[in-house]
Amino acid sequence: MPRNAEVIRQWTILREIERTRGAGVTIDELASLCAVTTRTIRRDLQALEEAGFPLFDDRSREDGRTRWAINGQAFRGVAAGLTLSELCALYFSRTLLEALSGTPFRDGVESAFDKLSSALAPHMRQFLDQLPRVIASKPDPMRKRDDPRQQRISARLLEATLRLRQASLTYHSQSSDRTKVYLVHPYRLAHAQGGLYLLAYVPEYREVRTFALERMHEVSLLEERFTPIQELPDEAFPHSLGVHSGPPERVDIEFEPAVAEYVSARAWHQSQRMEPMPDGGVRMTLDVCLDRALQSWILSFGPFARVIAPERLARDIAEQIEKARSRYPGAETR
Repeated sequence: MPRNAEVIRQWTILREIERTRGAGVTIDELASLCAVTTRTIRRDLQALEEAGFPLFDDRSREDGRTRWAINGQAFRGVAAGLTLSELCALYFSRTLLEALSGTPFRDGVESAFDKLSSALAPHMRQFLDQLPRVIASKPDPMRKRDDPRQQRISARLLEATLRLRQASLTYHSQSSDRTKVYLVHPYRLAHAQGGLYLLAYVPEYREVRTFALERMHEVSLLEERFTPIQELPDEAFPHSLGVHSGPPERVDIEFEPAVAEYVSARAWHQSQRMEPMPDGGVRMTLDVCLDRALQSWILSFGPFARVIAPERLARDIAEQIEKARSRYPGAETR
């Protein structure tokens, strides 16, 4: 099995050859791109050919230099409008779509990847199967989906959203700890943080509410149709760091120098604004809703984050820190 560096380099070579769109690329150019010797490039090209990729050396140019290109006619995926690297990227991305497991899309996704795989020679698939070893992803914690009932419910919800059918939803509310039957107008299914959620208008409350799939006991589709009366944003839960649909508020947080670089290097929310502080820390301003996800995120920084505003959020965070401290007997004496 090629080492990680070899796999990445060979994938780079494959993409560079295809990028030239038939013009081809010389071995010297590939060696310069990958910062290796021409001998190494020759070995890589041989490995790609043995894996079944339709490469060929073109010696028809007037300058006499040999250029390597891809024979598109020998690749069945081109007929579907896909380039070789596009189809290979899709084949690799199957590991990134595992989040759809247990949803009504699962069978369709698996069938689509079976068809993509059929366009690749066995040795090509063997080569591509090495990519997840060098380019890995870690999905969010996923909800358990081994309950066939959830698959049935998600399929019904998908039909309701597509056909604008009203539905009767038996749901257990975590906040009130009670089970209730809701009449809902299903607007959208949203996948977030490893779970599937329904955004539905509830006539009883005259607002759109969010329902988690795992807390649904039953869904019955009604014959009555509905007309959406509220426009949803394109992005799911745009004002939340998690899963919440509340209105946004201005939040100011100061981070200590120990975590300033880490905080500044990431996009936590599209509304974030950063301001360096004299001591090396950073002040972040966000326009988000004050939900549990925001509180959990702030608490994850421990003593390195301090809420400046709003005041009630600062009080809530302080209370949670105090409650957590009280769970460790003798902590106040240390």
